[in-house]
Amino acid sequence: MSAVLTARNLSKRYGKALALDNASFEIGAGRIVGLIGPNGSGKTTTLKAVLGLTDVEGELSVLGIDPRSGRDALMQQVCFIADVAILPRWLRVSEAIDFVAGVHPRFNRAKAERYLAATKLKPEMKVKTMSKGMIVQLHLALVMAIDARLLVLDEPTLGLDILYRKQFYQNLLEDYFDENKTIVITTHQVEEVEHILTDLLFIRDGKIVLSASMDEVGERFIEVMVAPDKLNAANALQPIDQRSVFGKSVLLFDGVARAQLDVLGETRSPSVADLFVATMKGSYA
Repeated sequence: MSAVLTARNLSKRYGKALALDNASFEIGAGRIVGLIGPNGSGKTTTLKAVLGLTDVEGELSVLGIDPRSGRDALMQQVCFIADVAILPRWLRVSEAIDFVAGVHPRFNRAKAERYLAATKLKPEMKVKTMSKGMIVQLHLALVMAIDARLLVLDEPTLGLDILYRKQFYQNLLEDYFDENKTIVITTHQVEEVEHILTDLLFIRDGKIVLSASMDEVGERFIEVMVAPDKLNAANALQPIDQRSVFGKSVLLFDGVARAQLDVLGETRSPSVADLFVATMKGSYA
């Protein structure tokens, strides 16, 4: 698997605050990666570094380019979306298409217009007259018409209703993504992107605390609802987290054989949200 993005020992300070602390990770081509962490964890600084918007210490290569010295060349192959809900209210559909066509060399106007033809959007319509769903459709048309090798989405559905959030990700998957494109997503709505992710990056206090494919996550992490008489035996296997659900103990294990855990109670694969919460508690790194 060829690496689209390689980061080694990235560090960044803002005054005395350490935003990135020797963060290292690698992202391959044709992957959809969730970069997930709490507020202040270093997500935004990581994205800024990847896009060449801030200087960092360490080694960084994106599509074979160092963003710190080759940002102009890099941005010809990258598309960055901060928030699909933010478009100028005075902007017309035709003006949005003209603008993106003028600034991005890999924008395919015909493709954008084909997508819009299947919607109720008209060239003369202004953003201020559109519903949230229409704004999503306009933004999707602009994004999916850019033949970018790397798409970076920073909280792309913030403020949108759940219907439009689901529509955004479904269209992204069906009409944009292929094995030649890589997508990096940051979001607080982990449950909504879990089904499309191929890889996870958890970041906490500027450090990457988990870097794994979804297949690896499924193999490594197992949750067990433990019977009371098996709790001591379960704790002896050193769970990375423990919580109570309806009065029953649910323990999370990393790297323990399923055969060992099956005898302790009901087993299942944890959701990304449950794994994230357990990781961020500080009990696991």
